[in-house]
Amino acid sequence: MTPGKFDRRQFVQGIGTLGVLTAAGTGAFGAMADNSAATALTRWPKLAGSPVLDSLHPVIEHSRDVHTHIEKIQEVAGWMAYEELPMPEYAIPLGVGEGKPDEIIDFILTADTVDTAFTDFSTHTKFQVDYTGRHWSDSDALFACMKRAMDNGTPMLDGKFLARVTRPELERIFAGNIEMPMLDEKMEVWNQVGAVLADKYDGRFHNFVKSCSARLYDNGNGLVDRMVKEFPRFNDVSDYDGHTIKVYKLPQLGLWLTYASLHKSGQFRLDDVDKMTAFADYIVPVGLRLLGITSYSPELEHAINTHQMIPRDSRQEVEIRAHCIYATALLAEEINNIRPKDMQIIIPQIDARLWVPYHTTFWPHHLTKTIMY
Repeated sequence: MTPGKFDRRQFVQGIGTLGVLTAAGTGAFGAMADNSAATALTRWPKLAGSPVLDSLHPVIEHSRDVHTHIEKIQEVAGWMAYEELPMPEYAIPLGVGEGKPDEIIDFILTADTVDTAFTDFSTHTKFQVDYTGRHWSDSDALFACMKRAMDNGTPMLDGKFLARVTRPELERIFAGNIEMPMLDEKMEVWNQVGAVLADKYDGRFHNFVKSCSARLYDNGNGLVDRMVKEFPRFNDVSDYDGHTIKVYKLPQLGLWLTYASLHKSGQFRLDDVDKMTAFADYIVPVGLRLLGITSYSPELEHAINTHQMIPRDSRQEVEIRAHCIYATALLAEEINNIRPKDMQIIIPQIDARLWVPYHTTFWPHHLTKTIMY
């Protein structure tokens, strides 16, 4: 590992210190009784040019089960603004791609396509693996398994291999403490993505990246524009009362990790990185809920606390994810109103600031079986 850089967990841990969590007190529990006050929300983040944020209006304005509390955002910003919240560098664990930016891009985006569901939905056991004398879990375990396979000669980053990879091969690649959750779905994703890479981009994600504009969104030629169009697995959208809600968790996350790895060396440009939103998953909503920034209806609270499945694309699931994106955008804005101009932050730094302390919490998160996060 390059000195001064971080693995994934160190990367997000470096974004914010954790010492003032208790400043939030028990507001989350008091906020549950105040859902009705959120129904008249009118404030919207000033950030313009994000199709994700722009699509959320119908959800935020008509939510039934999830609400965001503006006054609590202002309270939390009042102390979180004084944390470090740096923009750190990121290095893939195990020395992948050192000095080879194309390989870094290939590795991050290949892993990103299957960076979902590392906990068994029935037993709640996390996927873990021991490799190179270390213990890896969640996404880091995915990275470790891919690197282990590459060390053994498996062409993990080649679209032609991914397009034909079989379940028995994936069982060997992802040998760990349990079977990799949603293994069949991950195989299907790699088969589909690999076929596109092999057919159009000589099998490599870096060729796709070089064919796009150096922006997330650019009249259809931006990186996210093209990812969600050419690779259906990235088209993370849901219907909400007839409106298309765009979330785009994985395409944004993959590009964020790539940017954090390569932008300081000038090997990866992203001219509108400020248009990124939170990466709406299982964990960040927990942080927002426990800080009192969001609150849930009694019915949804009970469903989550009793480990009931929240179906993909259901009203409740869409509201949880939409409010995660909306609330973190407002929190970043409030923090920037307090911080000096040379210490401004972007939304992914808030996402990571919340993900770190709550990633290992025993507080239950919503359970949704999906390949989108």
